[in-house]
Amino acid sequence: MKKLFLLTFGIGLHLFALGQEAPKDRGLKAINEEAVKGQLEFLASDWMEGREAGKKGAYMAGDYIATMLESFGVKPAGDSINYQPNRYQKLLGETDKQAKSYFQHFSLIEYTPGEQQAFSIIETNKESRKTIHFNYKTDFVVRTRDVSEEITAPVVFVGYGISDIEAGYDDYKGVDVQGKIVLRLTGFPGHTEVDSKAYQKFKPENPLNLLRKKNQIASEKGALAILEVDLAKDESVNWAANQPFRQNLPMYEGDKKLKWFYDTRLVLPGEELSTNIPFVNLSQRAANALVKEAGVDLSTYEKQVARTQKPASKQITNKQVAIRTSVNSQILQGRNVLGVIEGENPNEIIVVGAHYDHLGKYEGYIWNGADDNASGTVGIMTIARACIATGVKPKRTIVFAGWTGEEKGLLGSKYFVNHLPEGKKIVAALNYDMISRDSDWDPEGVKVSMIYTSSMPLIDTLTRQHNEDYELNLDINYAPMEKPVGGSDNGSFAEKDIPVFWYFIGAHSDYHRPSDHQHKANWSKFAKIVKLGFLNVWELANQ
Repeated sequence: MKKLFLLTFGIGLHLFALGQEAPKDRGLKAINEEAVKGQLEFLASDWMEGREAGKKGAYMAGDYIATMLESFGVKPAGDSINYQPNRYQKLLGETDKQAKSYFQHFSLIEYTPGEQQAFSIIETNKESRKTIHFNYKTDFVVRTRDVSEEITAPVVFVGYGISDIEAGYDDYKGVDVQGKIVLRLTGFPGHTEVDSKAYQKFKPENPLNLLRKKNQIASEKGALAILEVDLAKDESVNWAANQPFRQNLPMYEGDKKLKWFYDTRLVLPGEELSTNIPFVNLSQRAANALVKEAGVDLSTYEKQVARTQKPASKQITNKQVAIRTSVNSQILQGRNVLGVIEGENPNEIIVVGAHYDHLGKYEGYIWNGADDNASGTVGIMTIARACIATGVKPKRTIVFAGWTGEEKGLLGSKYFVNHLPEGKKIVAALNYDMISRDSDWDPEGVKVSMIYTSSMPLIDTLTRQHNEDYELNLDINYAPMEKPVGGSDNGSFAEKDIPVFWYFIGAHSDYHRPSDHQHKANWSKFAKIVKLGFLNVWELANQ
C-alpha cells in the first residue's frame, strides 16, 4: 500500500510539474535537429524535381507541406471546396457542403520571348527619313512584357536613370519622359571609380535592388520602354552564336548548352496590364548611333558625372526609336499552402511564411534548393508543430504559409496580401528564406541576419532577449529598415506597410546552383534559428 501511495504521489507530482511548464517551453521541445533534418531531406530530394512554380515538383511539395500541417493539427486556411454527395449518399440524406482546403489557388501567365524581336532607329530631317534596323542578339536583346508590343517614340537620355531626392541627385529633373523611351547607362555615378566621392555616395547595398528601383522609376514617370547600355563591358559576349563546343561551368559540364531557368517568366494576370515595360540592352555601337549628333558623348558623360555628381539629361532630337516584341504565353495554375491556428482574436493575424518553390529541373539537372528554400519551409512547418505543442490557444491567429512563385517575382505572397479577406489585419509577418547553412564568411557557424521593419523595435528586443535567455548563442546581425522590400517575400508585406522580420543566413557558393543540397546544412544552427522564430512568433501572438 505504501509503495502504491508513493507511486501515485510521484505520478501526481510529475503531472503537476507538466502543468506548470510554460507553453513556450513545451513548444520548444518540438523543435530539434532530428525534426528539421527529416523534413528537409524529403523536401529537397530529387523526387521534388526542384519545385519549380506551376510544375509537377511544386505540386508534390505542396501536397507534402499540407499533409505535414494536417498531421500536426493545424487547420486548413485555403480556398473553400464544394463537396457533392454521390447518388447513394444523397439517398441517405447527405447534401452539398463546403470545406476549407490547405491550398490557395491562382492563375499565372507563363511566357517566353517569341521569334520576332525588332529594334530600329528612325532619323528624320526636312528632306529625308532614314531607318536603321538592328538585328536581335547582334546589337540588342530585349526583356519583354507578358504581351507583344509595337512602340515608336522619341528618346530621352536620362543618365543613370536615378532619382534620389535625399542625395540631391535626379536624372529626371528638367526632362519629360511621359510617352517616350528612356536611354540610360548601367550602374550609378562613379560606379567604375571606386575611390571617387560619387562611388561612396551612390553605391547601393544591393545592385539588384538598384536595378529594380531604376526600372520602377522609369515606369512611374510614364516611359514606354527602357534602353540601357553598359560602357564597362561588352554585352555582346553573351550573345555569341559560336559558343564553345563544350560547356564547362561550375554547375554543369556538357556538349549541349544548358537551358536556363530565367528563359521562362511568370506573372500574375491581375485585372490590368502589368506596369513592367520592355527593357532593351543595346550594344555600344547602337547606343552611340542613337546619341550621335545630339551632343551626348556617353564615355565623357560617365567621367563628368563621377566628378561633378550633376546629371545632364536631355531629349534626343530628330530621332525616334521603334521597338517590336513578340511573346509566347500560356496560363498555369499556382497555389500557396495555408494553414491556421485560430486565436482568441480571429481578425488579428501573425503570418509565418516561406517560399517552397525553387528553380526546377533542366536537361536532367535538378536545382534541389535545400537551403533556398526548403529550409525556410521546414522552419514554418516546425514552428506550426511547436505552436500546437504548447497546448494553448494564442490570443492572435497564426497563419502558416508556403508561398509559390517567389523565384519568379514574389508571386504567391503578392497574391495573398492582395486578397486578404475584409476585416482581417496582419499585425506582423515572419519570413524565412535560407536558414540552414553557414555563409562563406561564417566559419564558426553562428551568424544570421535579421532584417526587420524599424518601426517595430519590439522584435529587436524580443530577439535579443530570447537569444540570451535560451542560450541560443547566435551571432545576429540586426538590420532595421524603414521598408524592407528587397530580396524575398517580406517585400510583398512591406509594400503594404505591414511590419516584417526576415531571418537569412547570407549567400553562399551554392546559391541558385544544383549543388544546393541538404547534406551541407548546419543542423544545430538551423534548429536554433527555428527556435528563435518560434519564440518571437509566440510572444507576438500573445501580446
